[in-house]
Amino acid sequence: MILAIDTSTAACTAALFDGAGNCVGSCDELIGRGHAERLAPMLAELLDGRSADEILVGVGPGSFTGIRVGVAAAHGLAIGWGARLSGMSSLALIAAAADARTEIVAAIEGGHGELFIQQFDAALNPRSELLNLPPDQAAMVASADLAAGPGAQALTNARGTGRAIEAWPSASHALRLPEALRTLAAAPLYARAPDAKARTAA
Repeated sequence: MILAIDTSTAACTAALFDGAGNCVGSCDELIGRGHAERLAPMLAELLDGRSADEILVGVGPGSFTGIRVGVAAAHGLAIGWGARLSGMSSLALIAAAADARTEIVAAIEGGHGELFIQQFDAALNPRSELLNLPPDQAAMVASADLAAGPGAQALTNARGTGRAIEAWPSASHALRLPEALRTLAAAPLYARAPDAKARTAA
């Protein structure tokens, strides 16, 4: 069994796959906040007493707090089950959820009004680096006509052209990601420095 989890955005999502890669159960909820409270009961219901041999966890970019919740849960389960653990790109998961089958740029709203963006081809292979930019700068580098994700409308507005889809990560699409995007380190991919700074000694 393979368990996939993503809590990087306002969505809380999990899916379970059998040994053949078929999705045998999934749950997608748009909850805003409260991932720490919702994820455990969601997984208990989904798993129904089962365990997994492999865990995939969305590592971001996205909400610092949300990412940490998912990564911590995945590490705990991996230790308990002796399961393999890998990270997956949350932006690629958004591109997969849009199911556009064409070149697409995934966009998530970051802090300070900026956007996390990355462009993918029809097979979900990256066509650009992961970037964190103000909308006007993101508009200059995102060439795909179609944008998807919670930041898609902001990107399209800044460009003044293109089409926006409000897609959210769905763990049920985890195995559609190219191997390179679902064998990442299982550690938060923040793509920018946290706002909170460590206090230095006087």
